[in-house]
Amino acid sequence: MNDLMKLLSIKKPIIQAPMAGGAVTPRLAAAVSNAGGLGSIASGYLNPDVLETQLLEMKQQTDRPFQVNLFVPKHEKALEEEQVQRWKGIIPHSDKARPFASIQDDWQDFYQKVDLLLKHQVEICSFTFDLPPEDAVKKLKGAGCILLGTACSAEEAILMEERGMDAVVLQGVEAGGHQGASLPESKPVELPTLITETVGRIGIPVVAAGGITDEKGVREALELGAQCVQAGTAFLVCKESAAHPVHKQQIFNASASDTRLTKVFSGKEARGIVNAWIKENEHREQDALPYPYLNTLTKPMRQEAAKQNDPSRMSLWAGQGVGQLNSEMSVEELMEQLWKSKQN
Repeated sequence: MNDLMKLLSIKKPIIQAPMAGGAVTPRLAAAVSNAGGLGSIASGYLNPDVLETQLLEMKQQTDRPFQVNLFVPKHEKALEEEQVQRWKGIIPHSDKARPFASIQDDWQDFYQKVDLLLKHQVEICSFTFDLPPEDAVKKLKGAGCILLGTACSAEEAILMEERGMDAVVLQGVEAGGHQGASLPESKPVELPTLITETVGRIGIPVVAAGGITDEKGVREALELGAQCVQAGTAFLVCKESAAHPVHKQQIFNASASDTRLTKVFSGKEARGIVNAWIKENEHREQDALPYPYLNTLTKPMRQEAAKQNDPSRMSLWAGQGVGQLNSEMSVEELMEQLWKSKQN
């Protein structure tokens, strides 16, 4: 058992990626914690009331530690109305999209969630998309909360350590879903290189994330210097996951080469299985509205596609480890596959 496992009070060096958007429920996260890993609740697209309900459900389903992930608000540039209207003309059902949230609204949401973590004495909190503000860090650390940042480069990891994080999740280019990069100049890097470049430059533990689906991948990351790994796609297809059945099946049918980074669903680079929407709009990648605006406009399209069981317009987030996933299993079975009990 290494230092980070002791800090997190986990028996296996496995963290379930938060994965905002509905696939992760307390049922899934609690099952991971109960199996000796660290389950994660994704608060990103939840309003505070729903988050509080999930926190209460977690306390009912597990007495083990779990983490809550917070999106740090970051509106990168001003909108051009002409560009907004152009995308509205392209995206099916965009007329049903909600009005854009202001940066002030997003910060209010963020701090309401921080207060909920304090109220319910959540032991571990992670952040993605940017450096968490110093006042939030001070509040949470003052209450004894363990903090994890997300980085896609060694430079970001250094900033996370300076901001007071207790550990940092290094997200390689292989990872499914959104890249957590905060520095605009950060370019996607393969996970082994990212770990090697980072571990000697910071003094806090490292968590490896990106394409890990089996024990071989876990051990390789640990040998490079990570103390835990974070897996997402493998948990996405578990029986306890609330991911859409079509999404799960697409993962089972895919290989690594079927995935790519794209901005045309949300405005932020995210890895998913290539479908018709990505192909039709690949020439618009550089013209994508920034996150979260494009994400807001495509949400009704994605919801309608899910209702119709139509994968062509769904955001089929998945990491490059998809080729090793071909059948649904329970969280307990997956945890055993990732880290054999006899080798704990």
